[in-house]
Amino acid sequence: MTGRLAGKRCVITGAASGLGAATVALFVAEGATVLAVDRDPVEARPGVVALAADVTDIDAARDAVAEFGPVDALVAYAAVSFGGKLHETTRDRWAQVLDVSLMGTVTWIEAVLPGMRACGGSIVTVGSQIALAGGAGNAAYVAAKGAVMALTRNLAVDYAEEGVRVNCIAPGAIETPMLRRSFARAPDPVTKEAASRGRHAMKRFGRPEEVAKAALFLASDEASFTTGSVLAVEGGWLAL
Repeated sequence: MTGRLAGKRCVITGAASGLGAATVALFVAEGATVLAVDRDPVEARPGVVALAADVTDIDAARDAVAEFGPVDALVAYAAVSFGGKLHETTRDRWAQVLDVSLMGTVTWIEAVLPGMRACGGSIVTVGSQIALAGGAGNAAYVAAKGAVMALTRNLAVDYAEEGVRVNCIAPGAIETPMLRRSFARAPDPVTKEAASRGRHAMKRFGRPEEVAKAALFLASDEASFTTGSVLAVEGGWLAL
């Protein structure tokens, strides 16, 4: 078996579509065996073990990891977003966003961490460029992603001496179903989409495989001296 992840066992949450699906495909192509986790169906195929589960279910996560075997890398994509300013966001919506986007990440880190503390490994969390630069009308999502980034730095320090690397990807607007849903919520979706595209210095949206390649780097041994970092993959959003 060859590839940058040859022989490694990796877990990817939010694996059914978008960034997660692209990363599953790339990791398998690079030699990994992937536990692909999502509440929506994921196709089991060579190199992919599919798990339909709520990412906040710690018992399901622990049981899956125990059966799958020691995990070399975790990429935690699972998140939800409903939009809305703070005064427009109900407590139920806050709870949903924080539960999936933050606590879903915590749940799977908690599940893989015992094995990684013993053998080392790479954890890749997923923030957002709008948690670094600010963004209008998405208070709960921005707060959750900001918390994920802060948690990343904390974990990187806490577990560095045990061989666990923890880094975060901050994507810009990436062509995914979640992005399309965000435009559909706007009063004028066409204008909203044009404004978002123009906000990137590259004047386009990212592709899922471009984020997957960043995850591949951080998960692989090529990033052996990288921890506590936020890797922005955002087409120049932060430069404007």
